[in-house]
Amino acid sequence: MINILPIVVGILLGILFEKFRKYHSLYHLVFKSSPFVKNPKASLGKEEDDDEVVNILPAGLIRERIPKHVAVIMDGNRRWAKEKGLATMEGHSAGAQRVLELIPLCCSYGIKVLTLFAFSTENWNRSEVEISFLMKLGEKMILEKLEEVMRQDVRISVIGDRGDMTKLPRSLQRLITKAIDSTKNNSRLHLIVAINYSGRCDIIQACQRIYEKVKDGIIKQENIDETLFTEQLETNCTELPYPDLLIRTSGELRISNFLIWQLAYTELYFEELFWPDFGEKEFVKALLSFQGRNRRFGGSTAG
Repeated sequence: MINILPIVVGILLGILFEKFRKYHSLYHLVFKSSPFVKNPKASLGKEEDDDEVVNILPAGLIRERIPKHVAVIMDGNRRWAKEKGLATMEGHSAGAQRVLELIPLCCSYGIKVLTLFAFSTENWNRSEVEISFLMKLGEKMILEKLEEVMRQDVRISVIGDRGDMTKLPRSLQRLITKAIDSTKNNSRLHLIVAINYSGRCDIIQACQRIYEKVKDGIIKQENIDETLFTEQLETNCTELPYPDLLIRTSGELRISNFLIWQLAYTELYFEELFWPDFGEKEFVKALLSFQGRNRRFGGSTAG
């Protein structure tokens, strides 16, 4: 009589091996290629080996032509809320959620700097109730999301009118300082948040700093050039101060006193949707538009 036990065991082992092979392939397909899932080491802190992360770009995007610096004017939160019959504050909360979704996309696509226009000097003209909510929303985001930002290896900087930052609540000032200090050694993405920011004021303050240095004999007047001037602007916190692409939502066709000097050769992209409706599909569309342009910088039309 034939002993069928070895045959049965062999068949079972073959089935188990096939299931394991399919599961292993599925793991690599779903998890290793997802822009939102990093290597398990990342859960322990800063990821040590970026080569272990497999980031597959959306169809049509070319990695070599991804903009290094993207700036965004996040416009339309209030109109979005009004259209939906919601309170203004709910529009701002929805807009904040979009920011949290945009950060991992930038990390995944290889964007190095993301600058967000969060609060302008002109926004102080809004109601005290709205301003208070925005300040508390900023505090809430730092308190709840700082650890997540650390895991994503994101560095945070805040730019704005340095002489008038005392307008911000002290609690928010302390949290901003904590976020900047905690993330200063991170390098995957540099997130620059413009709060109490004015492009005109940025230029004026740069002129004042240069004047003081000339007066004190630190620099000579004839040595003032574009490079020196750029170094005095708020964006001196990054090695890539000039955005490659500016995105503005809500259908408005202006830059609204944002990074006036820095945007000289920036490609502009205007999106009709309000900021809370600006998701991954719209972001990819903006990047595709950028990649389809020929950036000549005043030079030849070829290439």
